[in-house]
Amino acid sequence: MADTPSRRHFSMIRSFHLADLFTIANGICGVTAIFQAMKFLGTQNSRHLYLGALLVPLALIFDVLDGRIARWRHAASPMGRELDSLADVISFGVAPAAIAFAAGVNTRLDQMILLFFSMCGLSRLARYNVTAESLSNEQGKVEYFEGTPIPTSVVPLGLLMLAFYTGHLNRVELLGVTFHAIALVFLASGALMSSKTLRIPKP
Repeated sequence: MADTPSRRHFSMIRSFHLADLFTIANGICGVTAIFQAMKFLGTQNSRHLYLGALLVPLALIFDVLDGRIARWRHAASPMGRELDSLADVISFGVAPAAIAFAAGVNTRLDQMILLFFSMCGLSRLARYNVTAESLSNEQGKVEYFEGTPIPTSVVPLGLLMLAFYTGHLNRVELLGVTFHAIALVFLASGALMSSKTLRIPKP
């Protein structure tokens, strides 16, 4: 029988494990968070921004569950690892940056910092994927992270939303350059993610 596009599509669906469905849910949360940030820009209704921010920790829950389920069912796969990284880039790299931009952290320097933050998350995941095997112990378990894991971006996002809620998204002008103080938290988060000297034990 010919290998039609519909058969290939069905075959791809059958290749998903239970853990992969949680990974996809993670990615859906991230994309929806970006949509909510865009809705806020269009309507200025703050509930969209708050909803977008809440979807990021929800994505973190799905991210934790997919790993636990994969280990429980012994169903880890290279496809699942790549899928997990792509979902994490969206939910913990792009979505927090998009929410920060929509909240008003969007001067030229702010944008450069948010781009740096997102690219650090992207490069951190790529580095983890190519070094995971060399960092594994005899049982095949990765013992530590190099740099902070990308889901730690919930910390600068939480601080951003606290500043937004309290009306303290303060602008700072230094040497004629304007930026928001909260952007420095995203800068620090990106730097910690990209660090190769910082080692954090992996649970």
